[in-house]
Amino acid sequence: MAESIEAEKNQTLRGIPPVHRFLTEPRIAAYEALLGKEHVKGRIGEVLDQARRGGTAIFDALCSQVLEKLERSAFDMLVPVINGTGILLHTNLGRAPLAPSVFEAMRAAGSGYSNLEYELTEGRRGSRYARAVSLLQSIAGAQDALVVNNCAAAVLLILDTFAKGREVVVSRNQLIEIGGGFRLPDVLQHSGARLIEVGATNKVYLKDFEHALTARTALLLRCHPSNYRIAGFTHDVGGAELAALGKRTGIPVVEDLGSGALVDLREYGLPHERTVQDALSEGIDLVAFSGDKLLGGPQAGIIAGKSVLIARMRSNPLLRALRVDKLTLSALAQTLRLYLTAQTRAEIPFFAMLGASVEELRARAGRYVGAVPGAEIVGSTAYAGGGSLPESALPSIAVALEPARGTDAAARALRRAPTPIIGRIDEARLLLDLRTIFPAQDDEVIRALRAIVTA
Repeated sequence: MAESIEAEKNQTLRGIPPVHRFLTEPRIAAYEALLGKEHVKGRIGEVLDQARRGGTAIFDALCSQVLEKLERSAFDMLVPVINGTGILLHTNLGRAPLAPSVFEAMRAAGSGYSNLEYELTEGRRGSRYARAVSLLQSIAGAQDALVVNNCAAAVLLILDTFAKGREVVVSRNQLIEIGGGFRLPDVLQHSGARLIEVGATNKVYLKDFEHALTARTALLLRCHPSNYRIAGFTHDVGGAELAALGKRTGIPVVEDLGSGALVDLREYGLPHERTVQDALSEGIDLVAFSGDKLLGGPQAGIIAGKSVLIARMRSNPLLRALRVDKLTLSALAQTLRLYLTAQTRAEIPFFAMLGASVEELRARAGRYVGAVPGAEIVGSTAYAGGGSLPESALPSIAVALEPARGTDAAARALRRAPTPIIGRIDEARLLLDLRTIFPAQDDEVIRALRAIVTA
């Protein structure tokens, strides 16, 4: 009996396919470009080891096990996805997509040497921020600027430079917490500044700020409310009012503007969002804002404002710990260049998505309906997202399916597509909003939907 079992085991081992057979299987070989050949061989080896310990020797079954392992490995990596949610600046999906010319600028800066900190005219050391500063001067009217790795870092650098061991006066209704547990009071505490809250939750007056001033007051701080609003019986202090108080008392006024709009979004059918230009023109001394939200560029924190104050931050040793690399600076500079004309601004994907008409989206949806059995065109609501405009709706068009296998299973199948596709579920329907799907992605999405319907 024992001899019979051993003979059967040996027969199974002899029947296990060799590694090279798996490597020539097209479905497996397709993962080599993404994961590398050695990684693919490693996953094949794990499956074959299991087979030698008593598993199956059938090639198709082993192939399925290898593909499952490779798929999990691929999903553990940072990979492109197709955004069918209708949220333009989706935090979980990487926020603002970058313009093609931005990638070219990054390639040029990263594939060789560059003049990152070299002044070509004089042949001497220069500033890594020079390109971004020049563009922000042209676009926003800033005297000077700095770039760090995100807006929270920008606020931290300001507080560390001007308010360590001193007091910062903030309206009680602006002591915000945003995504990731970022709380303004916590940042103030860690910077070594002392928070002075003024006013009530719903009503704050200029006199509240005036009464809070002492010899230890370092800054007057305004903060964007991000994704919450107070409505009804309210009163707040405007930027111009606070700037005038700062000018009278010699206390710098800082505004954390959050998402950092550089254009009036009413051009695109959205409510007016306070811009960097608005804040600077009202006399705010320093404005901190993000590069990867309404600005439409890479993740960065930008500080724009008075030259004398920016100069003090440049000499803060903390700046070195917060500074960004050449790829981020090249991406930011190229994104800012696209703001120089309305035509080039349309190359920024965020503004291209905002600018697409419902008629254009409906025409694209017609291709889906013609190619995918059971698909229909429905009206949809898209959102800018990104924190500043979470409830600002944009009319849109979606492709809807009621898959026989159920919406959860269909959504899971789309997430397992060669390029994962993220949609949204509305009761029994799976919706893909075309405002956030790029036209160049339509063919790929259509193929994935057809695969779901015909499965």
